[in-house]
Amino acid sequence: METWLNDRRMVGQSRSAARLGFLTGTSSTVAAISLAGALAAVAGTIGPDARWLSALGRSIVRLGGVPQGIPFATAPSAGWHNVPVLAELVFRGLQASLGDRGLLAAQIVATVVAMVVTARGARRLGATDTGTAAILVVVLAAGLLSFAGVRAQLFSLALFPVLVLLLRSEEAAPSQRIWVLPALFALWSNLHGVVLVGLALALVYLLGERARSRPLESAGVAAASLLALCATPALAMTPRYYADAVGNEAARRGYGLWAPLSLHSGFDILLVAGGLLAFAGFLRARPRPWQVLGALLLAALTMHASRNGIWLLLFIAAPAATELRVTARPPAPVAHGVALALAVAGVAGFVRGPLEIGASPQFVSEAIGVAHGGPILAEPAAAEQIALAGGVVWISNPLDAFNRSDQRLYLDWLQGRAAGRRALRGHPVIVVTRGSPAEQQLSRDRRYSRRAADGRFRLYVSRSF
Repeated sequence: METWLNDRRMVGQSRSAARLGFLTGTSSTVAAISLAGALAAVAGTIGPDARWLSALGRSIVRLGGVPQGIPFATAPSAGWHNVPVLAELVFRGLQASLGDRGLLAAQIVATVVAMVVTARGARRLGATDTGTAAILVVVLAAGLLSFAGVRAQLFSLALFPVLVLLLRSEEAAPSQRIWVLPALFALWSNLHGVVLVGLALALVYLLGERARSRPLESAGVAAASLLALCATPALAMTPRYYADAVGNEAARRGYGLWAPLSLHSGFDILLVAGGLLAFAGFLRARPRPWQVLGALLLAALTMHASRNGIWLLLFIAAPAATELRVTARPPAPVAHGVALALAVAGVAGFVRGPLEIGASPQFVSEAIGVAHGGPILAEPAAAEQIALAGGVVWISNPLDAFNRSDQRLYLDWLQGRAAGRRALRGHPVIVVTRGSPAEQQLSRDRRYSRRAADGRFRLYVSRSF
């Protein structure tokens, strides 16, 4: 009995030491995590694919239920199946309590969680403090847009690294914790569509790695995870929602957030450079075949839409950190001082609030006032602001909620195509981005005159209105 108790004490001590191992000797890592939080706070901006969630969340609260279609848009959307209701309510709650600072706070938290969990995974694989810090800086620089831009994907920014850490932990020591996956996917499915990427990665592990030793368990977890995807208000129609989301007209054209990887973009060049560096370290770490397959899958998704590059970076970061041999290491007091200074900068950034890249409140109010309750034809970012301010638009995000023909017409107008001129019919009030194809086309149309402008947007009104 005494021997058994001694063994238990030794096991407990070893586990405690393992936990403390992540907390001690991590001065450089702490500084890198502080840098990430400070960057998200200081450079944080609220762009497209954020405010529509708050607008829908407000409608849900007012109605006491999920509305049919998109209530702030006049284009037909009655058949749309609303899946991310939880995300809409969370965004509404954050914005109602703290305004745009609420969304910025969520982005900061998601960024820090992503970095902490990734660092935890790297240290578990044997990465040094400086190696872990170095890879975090690489991920931060290469995935800059994902950390600085407040969008719906902030939920995935926190949950994806958790999934990766769980899968790698199970690869090292299979256990019953694998049954956490269905619960994780059920939560994630109510928040953001990148759950599909996470599910694909989990299936690669379950069927390509774990099934060789635990076939029945792996099949059970895979089946439960697929069913968990449908644990949303849309229930059995959830797959239809995801099919429409990934197959919308913007995705087919590679427009906006669906733009493919391009070497003409400075941010994409950063992504490629950081990704190649991390991928080289990842391959040198000799990952298991399922991890290589997963990385190749994520690389293909990144080529299709560059915004997916952040998931590739977060997946390969931990193994890559084990191969980064950084000899120079700042003294602990210096690193702690840097971390403290960055934390202060982060607090200052939060107090200031997110950077304003959208339309000014005065401009939005004027557009709504000029429209007199009628629908406004507006580019995506402005359309979301108008909807959140209580105005009505013709069409907006989420684009997949609308008929395919309306999606095509809207994108034709955004891209300045001749066919898009039909979108002007019945819309005497129009908001466009300065210098955009839509604005260039509209400025040549004598039927419209410019009524107002701010730093980025222009308000045009029909001369006959």
